[in-house]
Amino acid sequence: MSLESAQSPVQPPWQTAAILIGRLIFAAVFLMAVTFKFIDMGATAGYIAAAGFPFPLFLAWCAALLEVALVLCFLTGAFFTPAALVAAVYVIFLAFAFHGPSHWAGNQAEFGFFVDHFTFLAGLLFAAVHGPGRVLTWKPVSGS
Repeated sequence: MSLESAQSPVQPPWQTAAILIGRLIFAAVFLMAVTFKFIDMGATAGYIAAAGFPFPLFLAWCAALLEVALVLCFLTGAFFTPAALVAAVYVIFLAFAFHGPSHWAGNQAEFGFFVDHFTFLAGLLFAAVHGPGRVLTWKPVSGS
């Protein structure tokens, strides 16, 4: 009996399914975001500029590349915990930068968008702690 199997009990199928569905949802959210960026990078840059950030086109491309990396990490399980933590920081940054208190007076729906980012944050933190699961997860080959 290996050390891993002695320490980790068999995971019920419903838990495996829940983890995989969660990973797919995280990947889908970032895939949708990056798809819209690629469809109209100029509009994304305009949105970033309207929020007062310098170099909006550069930042739009940086965001797109980050989102592509996150999609790959969530789909494969590679670097999953660091990716979930980076995504958590990114999501909270987006909440304050684009939906924060300065936006609420002009549009009450912005408060809802702001709060939604915190539910996403909670899921990302939970995922970071519990990892990508044991199924359909990229595992680097060890040299031993």
